Amino acid sequence: MFQATGPASPPPTHEAKSSSGGSTVQRSKSFSLKAQVKEMCTACQKTVYPMERLVADKFVFHNSCFCCKHCHTKLSLGSYAALHGEFYCKPHFQQLFKSKGNYDEGFGRKQHKELWVHKEVESSTKSA
Repeated sequence: MFQATGPASPPPTHEAKSSSGGSTVQRSKSFSLKAQVKEMCTACQKTVYPMERLVADKFVFHNSCFCCKHCHTKLSLGSYAALHGEFYCKPHFQQLFKSKGNYDEGFGRKQHKELWVHKEVESSTKSA
């Protein structure tokens, strides 16, 4: 039914010729058909697809995995506070801080001032 008249068109190339002269312009190579690197959820270690991807403090999560460490309430980008790579809802972050008055003890870490005491003891034993 359909018959081609004339020569067959040449195969497409990756270069397009400019209409003003014989110079060639290379197309952008930003689009690639190669497989993308799979991102893993920080919380569950499963693959995160673009539609369910959430990034907080350079950590990648599923929307459903981004939860408070203390009460496991689902968090959003506007309702979280982070400390040492752990995420809390704002009420529990404040509560844990207020319970001890500093970030170290309230969140179950060794107080930073204890490191100073150990250094002072070591320096006094070396000098004696």
